[in-house]
Amino acid sequence: MKILFQIFILMLFTFLGELIASVLPFNFPGSLIGLLLLFISLLFGLIKPSHLKEVSSFLQKYMAFLFVPLCVGLMRYFELIKLHWIEIILVLVVSTLITLITTGLIAQRSIRKWVH
Repeated sequence: MKILFQIFILMLFTFLGELIASVLPFNFPGSLIGLLLLFISLLFGLIKPSHLKEVSSFLQKYMAFLFVPLCVGLMRYFELIKLHWIEIILVLVVSTLITLITTGLIAQRSIRKWVH
């Protein structure tokens, strides 16, 4: 019963995010809005991490399995991917490097701030 309540909490934030996205005058992913609302609720203590512990552990454990439908869906676009694979690889490498460098710089800055 506890895990059902935890799933309800996650679904509630997902629904709120989709609801907000539907009334915005521009396109923005509702799932991202829901995640931001959940993050803010956790940050301000409206929801405690222990309230989501079991369901988050379950979802982390089976995360790879949850990506299978996405990967299978990509096969529908195999011809398009085959035509542009060089550009796709280039974008993936550049965006990964930018993410790694940015994360490293932020981590270094944070460490310096907390150490001094």
